[in-house]
Amino acid sequence: MDTKVMTAHVPLPLAEKVDEIAARLERSRGWVMKQALTAWVEQQEERYRLTVEALDDVDRGAVVDHSAVEEWAQGLNKRSDLPE
Repeated sequence: MDTKVMTAHVPLPLAEKVDEIAARLERSRGWVMKQALTAWVEQQEERYRLTVEALDDVDRGAVVDHSAVEEWAQGLNKRSDLPE
């Protein structure tokens, strides 16, 4: 796989934590940074996918009316099968 060197200025406390994790895992700082960046990118992609999906639902009218949600939430306190 081709690679590209990227640099970033990070706060010293964060850099120290990365170094501590790398030492604890017996891995390089670069390996830890790659793992962290991969996880962050995947999280952002999923967040974007879910946002697009939600906006598509709104466009199709596949939503729950706010008053119905409020009524449901109010009913949670009135359920007899909940422990007191």
